[in-house]
Amino acid sequence: MAERNWNAVIEDVVKGRWTDPATGRPAKVPFETIFLAESLDGGDADMVAPLKLGRRLAVVSDVNTHEALGRRVAKSLKALGTIDEVVLPGDIECDEPTIAVIRDRTRHADAVVAVGSGTLSDSCKYATFLDGRPFATFGTAASMNGYAASTASVTLANGYKTSLPAHAPRGIFLDLKVSAEAPAWLSAAGLGDSLCRPTAQIDWWASHRLFDTFYSATPYALQFAEEAPTIAAAEGIGKHDLDAVGSLQRLLTLAGLGVCFTNVSNHGSMGEHQVSHWIDMFAGPAHPGTTHGQQVGVASLAMARLQTEILSNPKPPRVRPTAISQEAFIDRYGTDLGIICYAEARKKALDAAGAAAFNDKLARLWPELRVELLAFAMPVADMEAALRKAGAPTSATEMGLPRKVWRDAMKHARDVRNRWSFLDLADDSGLLDDFLARDVQ
Repeated sequence: MAERNWNAVIEDVVKGRWTDPATGRPAKVPFETIFLAESLDGGDADMVAPLKLGRRLAVVSDVNTHEALGRRVAKSLKALGTIDEVVLPGDIECDEPTIAVIRDRTRHADAVVAVGSGTLSDSCKYATFLDGRPFATFGTAASMNGYAASTASVTLANGYKTSLPAHAPRGIFLDLKVSAEAPAWLSAAGLGDSLCRPTAQIDWWASHRLFDTFYSATPYALQFAEEAPTIAAAEGIGKHDLDAVGSLQRLLTLAGLGVCFTNVSNHGSMGEHQVSHWIDMFAGPAHPGTTHGQQVGVASLAMARLQTEILSNPKPPRVRPTAISQEAFIDRYGTDLGIICYAEARKKALDAAGAAAFNDKLARLWPELRVELLAFAMPVADMEAALRKAGAPTSATEMGLPRKVWRDAMKHARDVRNRWSFLDLADDSGLLDDFLARDVQ
């Protein structure tokens, strides 16, 4: 059987041969190459050489990814010049201390080659962005969609987790055999991260229609054709099947490319991601150690149930003015984070006049808006079945997260970002508390 062309569409985008349906113009993205192959073994240096990153390269991995791929890449790249190997602990976070360590330990290098998945890739991405140095990435797992994103998810010194402008890698290289051999729970987490497409699209389109915020269909056009095959391959994703994990890695790559067209991550990060961010920021000792993708998968199911419930009603919900005060935020999160979250939440809070105007607009739009939003939806049962087949958690209980913490995450996740979602609609209309009382996790 001939090897599948894993780079179809991706190569066209990178080379400027893909036309953006939103503009009618050829694609323009900040990559020199993105390459997926069933195996890159023996060709690592050949992949990196055309990027002309310099004569001294720092290969950055962690103790896990060093064994999976980092050692091989470092050995191969010695043909290109001097190689500094930097091996980080296996439990790093993409936070300011980690970024500082990477900047210090790679300061003599002309460029950085990251070998890892989400946390390590984002840490190197942001560190090199601050230093103005190029970097490239060898992905080791299909665990998230951020390899191709030009943003980095960073936890600041005060504990606030945010998406920061960064820069794209000059090259992204994905050895699908390595990805398939990664722990199955990592691939299952990647599936969870990809399942937010329907919930994020519903949130984003609703925000666009109701508040005239920016929206683009381009990211969805990029990933549309790969979504159904990846869902169908869910069982193989949990069994280290190369073709199944490869399909997932393609979907995640195409989703990440969307950021390059829009300069925002909204197409794959709305209410469900706010829930995950809230857990990471505020679960404290109750945090079960779950990954971003695992949390997003469970949150996507909950958001899909909430959205379905609201959209099933032919009558629109009616909101009240947003109940919000800085004192309550400080009481909930402490002074520093309370002030930050309050400032974010206040931007989208509705006063009495805003609530009245919103209700009038929603009432006018609701018949057609319901139809538009339901067209983006995926049956919740199909989403849950895919996660189960892949071996991913489908509830807070399965993640090991206490019920109260989960309920708090769903209730207060809207606090952490100025992105309006169905969480805002449900809470301001008094529907969220009732939903959470019934949606036992």
